[in-house]
Amino acid sequence: ASKLGIDVTGIVALASVLTLATSLAVQSALTNLISGFTLLYTKPFSSGDFVEIAGQSGSVQEIGLTYTKLATPDNKTVSIPNSAVTAAEIVNYTVLGTRRVNVDISASYNAPTQAVLEALLEAGNVPTRLEEKAPFAALSSYGDSAINYVLHVWCTADDYWTTLFTVNEKVREVFAAKGIEMTY
Repeated sequence: ASKLGIDVTGIVALASVLTLATSLAVQSALTNLISGFTLLYTKPFSSGDFVEIAGQSGSVQEIGLTYTKLATPDNKTVSIPNSAVTAAEIVNYTVLGTRRVNVDISASYNAPTQAVLEALLEAGNVPTRLEEKAPFAALSSYGDSAINYVLHVWCTADDYWTTLFTVNEKVREVFAAKGIEMTY
């Protein structure tokens, strides 16, 4: 073409820019596609599992070749590129079948420690807890104006939210019945 008197430097420059733009556009899609195959092969989660990925929590709706879709507890659909999924820490709350509910409570220094612990264990005795794992309560730390306690209750992964809310309600009821003051 140059022997015919056509200036090819512009054509070569344009071809180079188009090739670079195409390769950058394809790179992202190709990375997501390879990550999709990685997820399907390694199976860190399945459809229906409740997971936390890249700061997003929800139930896995779909594991596609380029995106993973989560349904959040507040009824949003979040699509995360598979390259971000494979690069992020993945927490699967469902895969083991059970979860531990952790409730942090503070009580007045005036409340006897043993009375608070007994009240917490009573509050942890909810219908959705696992029978084979008894609730656990302990004094966790001393605050400026209160003593901090922790209550652990085991339940199935499906009953997590019900158990958490029921235990929180029951702690308040039991503390009120036993005259234990919660501080703030």
